[in-house]
Amino acid sequence: MDGRRRLWLAAGLAILLALGVVLAAVIAGSSKTSSGPSPSSAPARATVTRTPSPTKSPAPTAAAPAPPTIPELPAAPMNILVIGSDSRENAKEANNQTITTGQASDQRSDCLMLIHVPADRQKVYGISIMRDNWVDIPGYGASKVNAALGLGGTPLVVRTVESLLGAHVDHTVMLDFHGFKLLTDALGGIDVNVTLPFTSTIETQHQFVAGINHLDGQAALEFVRERHAFVDGDYQRVRDQQTFLRALLVKLSAGVHNPASVLGLVQFAANDLTVDDGYDPMSVAILAYGLRTVDPGASVFFTLPTAGTGTSPDGQSIVLPDYAGIGEVAAALRDDTLPQYVAAHGY
Repeated sequence: MDGRRRLWLAAGLAILLALGVVLAAVIAGSSKTSSGPSPSSAPARATVTRTPSPTKSPAPTAAAPAPPTIPELPAAPMNILVIGSDSRENAKEANNQTITTGQASDQRSDCLMLIHVPADRQKVYGISIMRDNWVDIPGYGASKVNAALGLGGTPLVVRTVESLLGAHVDHTVMLDFHGFKLLTDALGGIDVNVTLPFTSTIETQHQFVAGINHLDGQAALEFVRERHAFVDGDYQRVRDQQTFLRALLVKLSAGVHNPASVLGLVQFAANDLTVDDGYDPMSVAILAYGLRTVDPGASVFFTLPTAGTGTSPDGQSIVLPDYAGIGEVAAALRDDTLPQYVAAHGY
């Protein structure tokens, strides 16, 4: 039984137990109600006038708990950085250790995407940053953008992306391989539309056929990680990551319309999600609930412009940033003109 089913089963049992307590109280209160002397078949005797005992009122029933509430998210634009760690261990612990001690950890960002949420929250814009982009990492110099996570944890990833795009990152959310699989399975799997069928070169060699594929956690992980099966490698990988995130939004949009379901999901995922400092579970719930109006079908995903591939001075295979194109994206983020930008580029 997966985590989400356990969550709902526990909630159901709690409700049944509460109902049982209420019914027991009602029955007990009713049985204590006095109705005067019982009829008797004994011979009649002299009538004795007695003052009737006051009738006892039924015991008060326990008040039903008030339904949970979640405050509304302020109507303001927001940038959320989504990081997929390639750690086979616990990315959350490794990140905390790097931040605390300053020692590098053995993890990189396998997926890096900036999610821009407009103030009206009718759609989202997802901007994929290819992991091999050769950029300046503050304090470390030129390197692949995915190296920032291991060098300085999520704070350094944020500084790198902010420097690249000239945009403030409001919140970060990171998930490692284990958490990704666990969350996908807890949601009952995800339906993705595969436009380019392939056979995975990772682990189970899962076959992805053209059309809608229902993916469990393991298959989903292979879907978003695969690059060797494609002629253009990482370029198709980020397109598949965008496809998966859109499908995830579709799945979540069906379950975030009431506070109870949002709080349950956040509580379930709390152990596997790494979020920015000071962002507690209720803050995550406020964010998730605030996105319930997002239309996944209207949302737009694209890849930060690049100038092709090349080789770094130390011999690494890299992706060359298109700084003129990146400047256009940065201006659209700064001026809140992303709708015009995506329309002009046909996204």
